[in-house]
Amino acid sequence: GLGDVYKRQIKRLLKSSTFFNFYDKIIKKNRNENFPAYLSVWLSIFGNILLFVLKLFAGLISHSVAVIADAWHTLTDSISSIIVLISVKISEKKPTKKHPFGYGRADVIASGILAVLLTIVAFEFFNQGVAKLKNRESAVYGIIVYIAMGLTILLKEIMARISIWAAKKSDKKSLKADAWHHRSDALSSIIIIVGALISKYYWWIDGLLAIIVALIIAFTAFEIMKDVAKSIIGESPDEDLTAKMLEITNQTSNMNVHPHHFRMHKYGAHIEMTFHIFLQPDLQIHTAHCLTDKIEKKLKEQLNITATIHVEPIDEEV
Repeated sequence: GLGDVYKRQIKRLLKSSTFFNFYDKIIKKNRNENFPAYLSVWLSIFGNILLFVLKLFAGLISHSVAVIADAWHTLTDSISSIIVLISVKISEKKPTKKHPFGYGRADVIASGILAVLLTIVAFEFFNQGVAKLKNRESAVYGIIVYIAMGLTILLKEIMARISIWAAKKSDKKSLKADAWHHRSDALSSIIIIVGALISKYYWWIDGLLAIIVALIIAFTAFEIMKDVAKSIIGESPDEDLTAKMLEITNQTSNMNVHPHHFRMHKYGAHIEMTFHIFLQPDLQIHTAHCLTDKIEKKLKEQLNITATIHVEPIDEEV
């Protein structure tokens, strides 16, 4: 009957309708390409403020430096999300004569700021953990700590997944950095729960947990800064992208022109690529130019890459 048809439709809808599918099918049609970034950032800001208040309250009640440190770690997530929000807005600006490649690297600068911010937070809480061990201070963990940490683990993993999804959709490194920031917070919360369970047996557990949380934050900062350095210095395209470029270049040329010496520079979503190809030495300049121009257009159409091709005369060794 009609009721069975509706039931089947509802079951099919529930089975296929994730948040991400809903976005792809409905929301994306009416939003710009940076909408995933904005959505992820605003969810992070409000979620982190809520978790900060809850964890700070739990830390103050239990006199736990580790929990208080984790609360401030969560608040830095909100600050970092605001920085990401600003960088996304700047990166939307169109290229100018002064900045012909656009403002995409505002995203990279934002990631660097996040890394520095995390390093400062890590250093501060490492010192607090050491001080607590020296003073032989302990903490008493109540039920509120377990509730706060449990909610943090759940919400932070959700935020991390949304940030990673948004990073893939909008190609923003700062969103990927923000996702790792969320993951480090979730991991530190897991460690605090484990520590809380055994705290009644060891007075020094809270100081040790504060140091462990600080080291996790510092490692996260290091990973983000390493990614930032790679983007600023420049990097080679990965094997998958190289294979696609080889295929497009050779198919467009109707022969193997031996593409090589790839150099990639990323400006947010804008990618500049330079590489070399081999052509016959007696080929006319106009013909060579038309071929490279054709290849560059194909790369732009299929991979959204702005390419600059250098032509070399082929020799017998190639």
